[in-house]
Amino acid sequence: MTKLNLKNSYILNHNTVRFEIIPSEDILIIAPLLRVLGSENTSEETIKERLLEMAQQSYECIGIYDGEHLIGTCGMWFQTRHYAGKSCEVDHVIILESHRNRGIGKKLMTFVYDYTSKKGCNWVELNTYVHNFPSHKFYYNEGFVAKGYHFVKTL
Repeated sequence: MTKLNLKNSYILNHNTVRFEIIPSEDILIIAPLLRVLGSENTSEETIKERLLEMAQQSYECIGIYDGEHLIGTCGMWFQTRHYAGKSCEVDHVIILESHRNRGIGKKLMTFVYDYTSKKGCNWVELNTYVHNFPSHKFYYNEGFVAKGYHFVKTL
């Protein structure tokens, strides 16, 4: 784990909550958290294989720590879009239920905006599950606008 960077740390309920970019060689630490998003039908081995492959692509991941404990994660895919220029797609935002409704999500998104702006991005986009109504409210409150639907087809 990387050293504590006070610039990217926040004090919350007398605990230090901080956001750090997880080094690609440590990416497997988020594997257990991915079960929270409904990956229960994907084997742990497959999740780990995919994470290792993602870490070699244009993917970065934020670890959310309460002290030394990983309590959440937020993936980021960097790309250039014809309609947006350099952008970041936020992926699999997870905060353990025991740490929700404490303002961590808002602070996380501030970290994302600052981090991606410094990387030259002018657009942040994301997908959220249709049935995840609390996330819809959260992202609307963050200023996100629903621009379309995300369709998938298994091949």
